[in-house]
Amino acid sequence: MPRLQDFKTPLVFKFDDKSPIAALDAPDDAQNFRVEVRALEGMQKEATVRQSERSGQTWRMVSDEGPYLNGTDLAPFPLAFFAAGLHFCYMTQLVRLCRNRGLALRGLRSGQDTRYTMTGSALKGDMTGAGIPVDLEVAIDAELSPEAAGELVARALAESPGHAVMRDLFRNTFALQLNGGTVKLTDQADSPNALFPDPLAGFDAIRPTPTGHFHPNIITKTETVEVQHGVTGGAGSSLKAEQKRTLHVRSDACLLDNDLLQTDIRLFQPLGSSFRFLSDTSMGDTAPPPLAYLSAGIGFCYMTQLGRYAHITKQKLQSMRIVQTNGYTQSGAAGPNAAATAVDTHVYIDADESDDVARKSVKMGEQTCFLHASMREAYPTVLRATLNGKPLPVPTA
Repeated sequence: MPRLQDFKTPLVFKFDDKSPIAALDAPDDAQNFRVEVRALEGMQKEATVRQSERSGQTWRMVSDEGPYLNGTDLAPFPLAFFAAGLHFCYMTQLVRLCRNRGLALRGLRSGQDTRYTMTGSALKGDMTGAGIPVDLEVAIDAELSPEAAGELVARALAESPGHAVMRDLFRNTFALQLNGGTVKLTDQADSPNALFPDPLAGFDAIRPTPTGHFHPNIITKTETVEVQHGVTGGAGSSLKAEQKRTLHVRSDACLLDNDLLQTDIRLFQPLGSSFRFLSDTSMGDTAPPPLAYLSAGIGFCYMTQLGRYAHITKQKLQSMRIVQTNGYTQSGAAGPNAAATAVDTHVYIDADESDDVARKSVKMGEQTCFLHASMREAYPTVLRATLNGKPLPVPTA
């Protein structure tokens, strides 16, 4: 399999692409995304993220895992992408609301904690991931009343499509291809779409757009974790067949200028490295928009669970890809709150394994994916805020 070590390209870059997005079972006013992911060596993954409404706004991203999954730690872990997208999505809505009301922001900072749990045995088939409500703190420096500021921060949360993924319930759908043949699934809801073309052939042709068409340092590693053995969250701990653990991802975000947001992502549990992400909140020209990161995170996380389950059960796996489609709708046309659509995942496996083993992999991937788990239940975000350093009453939805 290809390796990140052999790529001579940034962790994230824009590339020219004329491929039409696959038809989605989603509202016409939704921002529709297609994420294609292929497994690379070990726990490394490569993805393309396409948004139907923005021709040419196509991004390539890569993900890896740290010592806890015996990864090479060369790129951010999957949940970092989701955390960045979720945080950027809220910050974008808050900045937009302030500008629409003519408010000048002297400063805007925010902290976000996302947590997940995993319990059970992969070999027994009862290992299950779960979500936990997001803790979100926002600090505003501006000239406005506490009542107006409280309404703004609450409204931004309601209008964040990313937070709808955690807040609402979804019935996600699946399709499976094994060794080139379609396999009927029995434990998951069937995809409403015909099987998408296998994305494998398209990855090798991807090349960055010319220099200057995107920010040169969209994602950078800011701190490398020390490899530790025999401790909670240490090397190889997430590969154990039985799990009882909580994951904790911290995101600290700020507004750098009129359109550019930055967040520093740290993995506290298990023990992981830290990465800095940038997002362009205007046209998404210089860095990916928030929902591109969010969608990539869902794809990367599901692929990690497929690979982890294959490792634990010692499958004879040659290669693996997925295509995921989903959508997000702003408030207004969809109602008072933003909304998201269910995720449709098509899985492509090449392996010396039976149809039943492949079916079980798809099932266990969904069952242990932290982000699919977060869509199976309702996890409304817990929001706290300050205005000019003073605690702010936040109205509930």
